[in-house]
Amino acid sequence: MIIGKVLGTVVASQKEEELRGLTFLAVAPLDLATGEVKAGGVVAVDAVGAGVGEVVLYASGSSARQTRITQNRPVDATIMAIVDTLEVGGQVIFRK
Repeated sequence: MIIGKVLGTVVASQKEEELRGLTFLAVAPLDLATGEVKAGGVVAVDAVGAGVGEVVLYASGSSARQTRITQNRPVDATIMAIVDTLEVGGQVIFRK
Protein backbone atom coordinates (compact mmCIF):
# COMPACT_ATOMS: atom_id res chain seq x y z
CA MET A 1 0.00 0.00 0.00
CA ILE A 2 1.00 3.59 -0.59
CA ILE A 3 0.15 6.58 1.57
CA GLY A 4 -1.16 9.57 -0.32
CA LYS A 5 -3.32 12.67 -0.26
CA VAL A 6 -6.48 13.18 -2.29
CA LEU A 7 -5.93 16.31 -4.39
CA GLY A 8 -9.11 16.35 -6.42
CA THR A 9 -11.86 14.56 -8.27
CA VAL A 10 -11.91 13.14 -11.78
CA VAL A 11 -15.18 13.11 -13.72
CA ALA A 12 -15.58 10.97 -16.82
CA SER A 13 -19.07 11.01 -18.30
CA GLN A 14 -18.14 8.46 -20.99
CA LYS A 15 -16.55 5.29 -19.65
CA GLU A 16 -16.44 1.53 -19.94
CA GLU A 17 -19.56 -0.15 -18.54
CA GLU A 18 -17.49 -1.90 -15.83
CA LEU A 19 -16.48 1.52 -14.44
CA ARG A 20 -19.99 2.96 -14.13
CA GLY A 21 -20.90 3.91 -10.57
CA LEU A 22 -17.29 4.21 -9.39
CA THR A 23 -15.84 7.44 -8.01
CA PHE A 24 -12.44 8.56 -9.30
CA LEU A 25 -10.05 10.68 -7.23
CA ALA A 26 -6.66 12.23 -8.04
CA VAL A 27 -4.14 11.05 -5.44
CA ALA A 28 -0.50 12.05 -4.92
CA PRO A 29 1.96 10.06 -2.80
CA LEU A 30 3.21 11.49 0.51
CA ASP A 31 6.74 11.56 1.87
CA LEU A 32 6.63 9.36 5.00
CA ALA A 33 9.27 11.41 6.79
CA THR A 34 7.59 14.80 6.35
CA GLY A 35 4.00 14.20 5.31
CA GLU A 36 4.53 16.46 2.28
CA VAL A 37 3.05 15.69 -1.14
CA LYS A 38 5.59 14.20 -3.53
CA ALA A 39 5.66 14.55 -7.30
CA GLY A 40 3.58 12.16 -9.34
CA GLY A 41 0.21 10.68 -8.68
CA VAL A 42 -2.58 8.48 -9.93
CA VAL A 43 -6.28 8.41 -10.56
CA ALA A 44 -7.70 5.93 -8.06
CA VAL A 45 -11.10 4.35 -7.58
CA ASP A 46 -12.50 5.27 -4.17
CA ALA A 47 -13.65 2.19 -2.23
CA VAL A 48 -14.14 3.89 1.16
CA GLY A 49 -15.77 7.30 0.66
CA ALA A 50 -12.66 9.48 0.84
CA GLY A 51 -12.78 13.18 0.06
CA VAL A 52 -10.50 15.90 -1.23
CA GLY A 53 -7.78 16.78 1.28
CA GLU A 54 -7.85 13.45 3.10
CA VAL A 55 -4.80 11.27 3.67
CA VAL A 56 -5.43 7.76 2.39
CA LEU A 57 -3.88 4.37 1.78
CA TYR A 58 -4.09 3.14 -1.79
CA ALA A 59 -2.89 0.12 -3.72
CA SER A 60 -1.90 -0.11 -7.34
CA GLY A 61 -1.49 -2.86 -9.88
CA SER A 62 -3.26 -6.18 -9.42
CA SER A 63 -3.79 -5.45 -5.71
CA ALA A 64 -6.14 -2.62 -6.70
CA ARG A 65 -8.62 -5.21 -7.94
CA GLN A 66 -8.89 -7.02 -4.60
CA THR A 67 -11.64 -4.92 -2.99
CA ARG A 68 -15.32 -5.82 -3.15
CA ILE A 69 -16.16 -2.96 -5.53
CA THR A 70 -13.14 -3.34 -7.83
CA GLN A 71 -13.10 -7.13 -8.20
CA ASN A 72 -12.67 -8.03 -11.89
CA ARG A 73 -12.82 -4.38 -13.00
CA PRO A 74 -10.18 -2.64 -15.13
CA VAL A 75 -8.62 -0.45 -12.42
CA ASP A 76 -4.97 0.15 -11.57
CA ALA A 77 -5.29 2.09 -8.28
CA THR A 78 -7.81 1.87 -5.44
CA ILE A 79 -8.18 3.86 -2.22
CA MET A 80 -8.68 1.28 0.53
CA ALA A 81 -8.45 3.25 3.77
CA ILE A 82 -8.68 6.76 5.20
CA VAL A 83 -5.79 7.53 7.56
CA ASP A 84 -6.56 8.87 11.04
CA THR A 85 -2.98 9.21 12.29
CA LEU A 86 0.48 8.85 10.74
CA GLU A 87 3.31 8.45 13.24
CA VAL A 88 6.94 8.01 12.20
CA GLY A 89 9.76 7.49 14.71
CA GLY A 90 7.53 8.49 17.61
CA GLN A 91 6.55 11.77 15.96
CA VAL A 92 3.04 12.40 14.68
CA ILE A 93 3.34 13.51 11.05
CA PHE A 94 -0.41 13.69 10.41
CA ARG A 95 -3.54 13.57 12.54
CA LYS A 96 -7.04 13.86 11.14
